[in-house]
Amino acid sequence: MKDRLIVSGSPHIYTRESVSRIMWTVVVSLIPAGIAGVIIFGWDALWITLAAVGAAVSTELIFELAAGKKITVLDGSAVITGILLAFNLPAGVPLWLPVIGAVVSMVVGKLLFGGLGQNIFNPALVGRVFLMASWPKYMTTFTRPFCDTVASATPLAALKEGKVLEHIPYWDLFIGNHGGCIGEVCILALLIGAAILFIKGYISWQIPVTYIVTTGLFMYVFGGNGFFKGDWLFHILSGGLILGAFFMATDYVATPLTAKGQIIFGVGCGVLTAVIRIWGGYPEGVSYAILMMNAATPFIDRYTKNRIYGSK
Repeated sequence: MKDRLIVSGSPHIYTRESVSRIMWTVVVSLIPAGIAGVIIFGWDALWITLAAVGAAVSTELIFELAAGKKITVLDGSAVITGILLAFNLPAGVPLWLPVIGAVVSMVVGKLLFGGLGQNIFNPALVGRVFLMASWPKYMTTFTRPFCDTVASATPLAALKEGKVLEHIPYWDLFIGNHGGCIGEVCILALLIGAAILFIKGYISWQIPVTYIVTTGLFMYVFGGNGFFKGDWLFHILSGGLILGAFFMATDYVATPLTAKGQIIFGVGCGVLTAVIRIWGGYPEGVSYAILMMNAATPFIDRYTKNRIYGSK
């Protein structure tokens, strides 16, 4: 009988899941959007993605070697950061831009906080907003689908400028037949990747669904010429909302722990995104909304933490 009594430290429930397995599954889930980006914008999309991934992995490796820390580049987290950064860039940027962005993402957004599990902001978005502030011309110059040289405004940018967008069918927005960043334009590919994460149980519905629904509802009420006249579906299918909702706002480290907190987080992201799109100086607000809610995560966790079992 005594041989059956095993005393050990927690955790007491064994699972085959690991950080590395989860991270590499996320990488796989991003492949459809990456393939779509290459088909839509050409081989430049691939070179930019590879440059960002290579710089992110190299930065983490060099930093950990210099600091004498455990080498963690094989866990896949740096690869995800590089891919997500590249997916937030136009296909026409020079290759040095994703390299600089990846270095900033890894050092400022992750490694200076102590590495994976200790960062308070999504690293890829840290790099993205740094590039936007430093080289706005590159970050706001987009190429048309299936064309290497012609510049094109994104649907959101055109709307911000007061242009009529009736010629852009919802179907073109859904499949990515419009200007935009490499990994955000093809909603179909992003939903395929999101389905993989849902099936594996790596993400839950609270953040992405509340984020998307809140943005759409807010834009419907306030985003048109008068109340309740906004084109909510256009705003859901345009910009980086789907990419942000499923792949960046769901970051385990920088988002609330409880279901209630995640709903609050998603609603906050949706409201901030819509406010920036309607009244802000930028046509897009996903990156800034997620980063601001990342900063609010500790406070959300504090006020939504679960009651300790047995306590009143």
